[in-house]
Amino acid sequence: MKLFLLILFLAAACAHRNRNRTRIPKDDDPKDIIVNGYAAYEGKAPYIVGLLLRTDGSNGAAVGGGSIIANTWVLTAAHCLTTDSVDINYGSNRAWDGQFKHNVRKENFFRHPGYPNTAGHDIGLIRTPYVSFNNLVNKVALPKFSQQSQRFENWWCVACGWGGMADGNLAKWLQCMDVQVISNDECARSYGSVASTDMCTRQTDGKSVCGGDSGGPLVTHDNPMQVGVITFASVTCKSGPSGYTRVTDHLDWIREKSGVAYY
Repeated sequence: MKLFLLILFLAAACAHRNRNRTRIPKDDDPKDIIVNGYAAYEGKAPYIVGLLLRTDGSNGAAVGGGSIIANTWVLTAAHCLTTDSVDINYGSNRAWDGQFKHNVRKENFFRHPGYPNTAGHDIGLIRTPYVSFNNLVNKVALPKFSQQSQRFENWWCVACGWGGMADGNLAKWLQCMDVQVISNDECARSYGSVASTDMCTRQTDGKSVCGGDSGGPLVTHDNPMQVGVITFASVTCKSGPSGYTRVTDHLDWIREKSGVAYY
C-alpha cells in the first residue's frame, strides 16, 4: 500500500494542472528541481523532451518528461498519457522554449496494457511527426535484447527532468543527478515491496527525482542507453530511493508498438 501511494504522488504531480495557465518562472536561472541535482549544460541530454499534457477546453497543462527513442517515437510514463493531447518540446534545456515543438493527439498515445492494474508497467509511447536529429535533438539507445536479463545493479546512471518548485511554479532549466542502481531488495526495505519490473536508484546525498519529473529517462553513464522511466519517489522526495519502470522488461512491447529494437 505504501508503494501505491508513492506512485500516485508522482502521478498526481504529473497530472496537476493550473486552472488558467501553465506557471513558468519569469527568470532564466537554473533551479534546484531534481532534488540536490545540478544544472545541465546545453546539449547534455539531447534525447530528453519536455511534455505539456493538455485537456481539451482547458488552458492549463500537466507537466512531464520523455525521451526520443526514434525519429517518430517518444518513450514516457503511462500515467502521463491520460489527457487529450501533448505538446512535445524538443531541443533545449529550457523545456518550454526549445528549438521546436509538436502537438500530438491522444490517438497516438500507447500505454502498456498492464497499466494501471499491475504494478511495474507504468510505461507508454507517443507516436510523433518525423523529427530530424542534430546536436541538440537526438535519440537515446535502448538496451539490446541480449540484455533483457540484466538488472544493472550498481551501474551509475544519470536522470534528468523538469519538475515543480516549492512555490508551485515549473522550472525552465534542466536538472540532472548522477545516481547508482540498487537491487529491488534494497529498495523494498524502504517501500515494503517493489515489482520485479520496477527498478530503483539509491538516495545518496539527498538526490531524488520528484513530482513533474515523471516520464523522464534514466540513462547509463557508460555506453549510454535508457534503462528506466521515472515513475515514483518518496512522498517528500528526500527520504527514499527514486523509482523507475524497468525498460529491459518491456523491450518486446516497445518493439511491437514502435518497431524500435536493438540486437
